[in-house]
Amino acid sequence: MPSLATPVLQFDESQLEHINQRLATMQPAQILDWAHVTFDGLFQETAFGPSGNVISDMLNTQGISVPVIFLDTLHHFDETLDLARRSQQRYGFKLHVYKPDGCADRAAFVAKHGDELWKHNDTVYDYSVKVEPARRAYSELRARAVLTGRRKSQKGDRATMQVVEIEKGTGLIKINPLANWSFQQVWTYLRAHEVPYNVLLDQGYKSVGDYHSTRPVKEGEDERAGRWAGSEKTECGLHKDYFAMRAAFLASQKKQNSSIAVSAA
Repeated sequence: MPSLATPVLQFDESQLEHINQRLATMQPAQILDWAHVTFDGLFQETAFGPSGNVISDMLNTQGISVPVIFLDTLHHFDETLDLARRSQQRYGFKLHVYKPDGCADRAAFVAKHGDELWKHNDTVYDYSVKVEPARRAYSELRARAVLTGRRKSQKGDRATMQVVEIEKGTGLIKINPLANWSFQQVWTYLRAHEVPYNVLLDQGYKSVGDYHSTRPVKEGEDERAGRWAGSEKTECGLHKDYFAMRAAFLASQKKQNSSIAVSAA
């Protein structure tokens, strides 16, 4: 298991509150500039959604070079993988791709975990395709802070987020430069600046995740209503408590191993 020791600047609660008060009045480009001069080991973490594409363009416009972490779950739409290639070609950032441990492709993932794991054990799926690869990336790349495309207008757990947050337990700093933007602001920027975007947006999608748990958004629905439709789930685990996710994963694995042992007896 990769080390959880991520060297970061340490903010106490009062300092963090003061920083967020200041950043709340700044434009995204100013926040990106602040992040760039404040942190060594700054990365952009993105699945090439609309917000992430805006951030990539803003960084490029400002002449700021930030390497990108992309978590290839092996279950992305082909259109998403195509966008990752187009974005890298357009902006020239260093792209670090991390896949589920020990799995080079979808066939290897199925061989290791079985078919349609997300249906049978959502916890193990999320940990395997997002949480563990992300933690491995932070450790290997010595990430001090990451830029994310999360926004308050996406609602759910994100509705009360701040521009700067510190991940509980690990100390990783997450910076959300578009925290106060709406989807319309993001879309307007994409079109005005001719930013590469996922062609699925032209087919009614607004938030694009894995192919098996994403659908187009209906008129009047929230932006992320097409993610995990029909369930109460709002996050994939990447922005949840790491230790809670790992504990749930280990408990699930222990239960599964016990069931196998009983069946074999």
